[in-house]
Amino acid sequence: MNTKKFAILHSNDMHGDFLAEVREGGGKLTGGLALLSGYINKVRNEEENVLYLISGDMVQGSLIDSEYKGISTMEIMNYISPDVVSLGNHEFDYGLPHLLFLEKMANFPIVNANLYVKKYNKRLMRPYLILNRADFNILFIGIITEKVMDSLRQDELISSFLTLEEASMEVGKICNAYKKHDMDLTILLTHIGFDSDVELARLLKPEWGVDMIIGGHSHTVLEKPMVENNVLIVQAGVGTDQVGRFDITVDDDTNSIIEYKWQLIPIDEDLAEPDDKLGEYIASFQEAVDRKYNTIICKLAKKHTHPKREIETSLGNLIADALGEFAECDVMLVGSGSIRAQEIGPVVTLRDLTRCFPFQDAIGTYTINGEKLRRIFSHIMRPENRNGEG
Repeated sequence: MNTKKFAILHSNDMHGDFLAEVREGGGKLTGGLALLSGYINKVRNEEENVLYLISGDMVQGSLIDSEYKGISTMEIMNYISPDVVSLGNHEFDYGLPHLLFLEKMANFPIVNANLYVKKYNKRLMRPYLILNRADFNILFIGIITEKVMDSLRQDELISSFLTLEEASMEVGKICNAYKKHDMDLTILLTHIGFDSDVELARLLKPEWGVDMIIGGHSHTVLEKPMVENNVLIVQAGVGTDQVGRFDITVDDDTNSIIEYKWQLIPIDEDLAEPDDKLGEYIASFQEAVDRKYNTIICKLAKKHTHPKREIETSLGNLIADALGEFAECDVMLVGSGSIRAQEIGPVVTLRDLTRCFPFQDAIGTYTINGEKLRRIFSHIMRPENRNGEG
C-alpha cells in the first residue's frame, strides 16, 4: 500500500478581515492575517505536504479592500501564497473587467469551471488545476451557482451553467476527462452555501472520484465534516478568526482517503508567532486609510445595532430611512446582507459608515401597484427565505 499524508488548511469568506482584534472584555489577540500567516508558516515548516486553499470571497468587507478595490487584497494574498483559490460572489463586486484585472495580479491560481463567455462558449477562468505533491496527483475544481450570482445575472457577456445539476455535470466532464490520469485526490472548491454543498454531493457520481467539498458563502461553523454520498463537506465560518484543517492519509492504489482528522482551529496569539513582515505590509495600507476615513461625520442620539439578517433591526431601519429619504420614495427595499456592521454610533466616522455599507450600488426607483408590492413582500418574506442567506 502506497500512502501519503497531507495537511490541508482552508479558509472562506475572509472579506478583507486583515487585522487582529481583542475580543470584547479583553484577552488574547484573535484573527487577522499576520496571525493566520504565522500559523500557515508554522504548519508548512512542520509538515511535509501542506496545501492552503481559499473558497471564495477574499474581497469586500473592509476599508482596506474597498479603498483599493481589491488590489490591496490581491497583493496581501500574494504574500500568503495560497495554493488554489476559487471565486466567490463578492469577487465580482467591483465589476467583471476589474475581476479579470485582479486575476492577472494574482500569483496563485484561481479556478472556476462553470462560468462561460457566451459568444465564444469559453470558460471565463481556469476551470481546474492539477497539482502534483509527493508524486500524488490532486485535482481541484471551482464551482459557483446561480444562488449567489446576482451581480452577473444581467451581464450580457457572461453565461453560466449555474444550477446545481449543471454544475455537477461540469464536474463530471472534468473528472471523466482525467479518469485515466490516476487522480489520487479530487477536491471541489465551492462558494454556494453549505446546504447547496450537500445537495451537490448527492448529485455526484461515485465513479467521478470526488473526495471532498471545501465550501463557502453561508459562513457555516461545523463541529465535524458532513459526509454525503461518501464526500467530505466542510466550511470554516467567516473571516480570519479560525481556519479549517484536514490531516488526511491518501492511498495511491485506491485513490481514496483512508484516514482523516478535521479541526476548526481558532487563530489567536497562543497558536503561532505572528508574521511581522506581513503585519507591517498591511499597516502600510492601514495608515493611508486611517488618514482618509477617521473624519467624524455625525453623532447619533444612540447606538444602532444589526445583530442578525433575519430580523428587523434599528440599524437596518436607519439605512433604509436614509436611502428612502434620498430617493424620495414611499417604500425602500434594502438587502439585509448589505449592512456589513453589527452596530454603529453614537459617534459616526466616515470609516464607520463605509464599514457598515461598503457598496457603491445605484438606487433604483420603480412605480408599481399595490398587488405587485404585496407579491414582492410575500416572495421576499417567505419562511424558507428567512435563513440568513436569502
